Amino acid sequence: MVLSKAVPSSSHDASLDCTFASRYVRAPLPRFKLPEESIPKEAAYQVINDELMLDGNPRLNLASFVTTWMEPECDKLIMAALNKNYVDMDEYPITTELQNRCVNMIAHLFNAQIGEEETAVGVGTVGSSEAIMLAGLAFKRKWQNKRKAEGMPYDKPNIVTGANVQVCWEKFARYFEVELKEVKLKEGYYVMDPEKAVAMVDENTICVAAILGSTLTGEFEDVNKLNELLTEKNKETGWDVPIHVDAASGGFIAPFLYKDLVWDFRLPLVKSINVSGHKYGLVYAGVGWVVWRSKEDLPDELVFHINYLGADQPTFTLNFSKGSSQIIAQYYQFIRLGFEGYKNIIENCMENAKVLRQGLEQTGKFNIVSKEVGVPLVAFALKDRTYYTVFDISEHLRRFGWIVPAYTMPADAQHIAVLRVVVREDFSRSLAERLVSDIHKVVQELDEQVKHVTKVVTTQVDITARGGGTDGALVHKSEQEIAEEVITYWKKLVSRKKTSGVC
Repeated sequence: MVLSKAVPSSSHDASLDCTFASRYVRAPLPRFKLPEESIPKEAAYQVINDELMLDGNPRLNLASFVTTWMEPECDKLIMAALNKNYVDMDEYPITTELQNRCVNMIAHLFNAQIGEEETAVGVGTVGSSEAIMLAGLAFKRKWQNKRKAEGMPYDKPNIVTGANVQVCWEKFARYFEVELKEVKLKEGYYVMDPEKAVAMVDENTICVAAILGSTLTGEFEDVNKLNELLTEKNKETGWDVPIHVDAASGGFIAPFLYKDLVWDFRLPLVKSINVSGHKYGLVYAGVGWVVWRSKEDLPDELVFHINYLGADQPTFTLNFSKGSSQIIAQYYQFIRLGFEGYKNIIENCMENAKVLRQGLEQTGKFNIVSKEVGVPLVAFALKDRTYYTVFDISEHLRRFGWIVPAYTMPADAQHIAVLRVVVREDFSRSLAERLVSDIHKVVQELDEQVKHVTKVVTTQVDITARGGGTDGALVHKSEQEIAEEVITYWKKLVSRKKTSGVC
């Protein structure tokens, strides 16, 4: 949910004037109040369609990890299921079955130890945000139950994460009264340090959250080392602090590209994993997944059993009514692509990211901040930030239709500002080459602007310097002094540029 402000800038802005809709409607429509009368369906369509033209092009939105293209056959399945309420499991048993199949496929992909007669423990969610909320609640309840049984205080739970976590972790901590203990970053190291994380663990820690695919740089955190260090600390202290892996971005990448990378349920302390189906699961926005190692890791008192919609329905969710489309779309992608298909798509994304990275390096203007191993994205910073910033580049790229986010790193690396391009399935090699070309054009334009303004400012400084001091005597400044004044002018100009958070 985005909080909105419906405050018109003038009385005229309270109404919506529509050019083409005037074929059907003569009177302006109110912007923030329900219209008194109905209008023809054609007019309603035209009014909304005209406004939506001003939205950005999703295919050129390189800020987002979210899937923006699916096959037409899957689009048909989605449209056919729009009127199915996912929660009506008794009325739509096949949809429920498809969800259960997806949960089991994901659990096996993440190497869960599931017996032949067992089924995986997990649920479909509205993105990884809800999945993280559910996993966090399970950890909190298990910790509380254990502390109560030991006769110990249970009112100050905490979670240890890196400062690079997505905002949904901060939301969980604030909404459910859990302290968030963040491991600060440093320049050149933009993921959680396992040693520092384990050092922050105490008896009130309900879990340590590791990120498989950092939003900032796409890098994978070292879950294997974290498991090793935390196991040692648990033995020393008698605690049993577990690990949750936030694999929102990397969960559908690592199994296909890095089979030897140990990060999942092969590690004993990893008790739950979330993944976003709408990222590299290749489904439109609105679906995530959370899977637990075993049923013992999900406290039964969190699971509700309802029967007023039909048969007994166990449910563990923050949302109740929601569409079935994305669940069905996820199952389509699983059986349509299989392991081979996902592997081919992710490999292609990595190749296109490599083309983009090489093109940016050839400009000589940027330092590549992201790693080659991880999520297929490229994060890059300006080598010289004296005269313009990455925010200027981001703003100028809008002219070409590109939406490329610019942001500063979290503490203690907030002095580093970068641009980030997420390479999705629909971002082709030709688009990568075109983006490099447009970035090069923008940088050249900014350089020319710098030369022009610098020449003007230098002339003004020089004239002022030779015009005399307060006592009427001539003041002669060296070329170095003039250059320093020009640089000071540019620094003041650059410092006024806005900063923004990462998507």
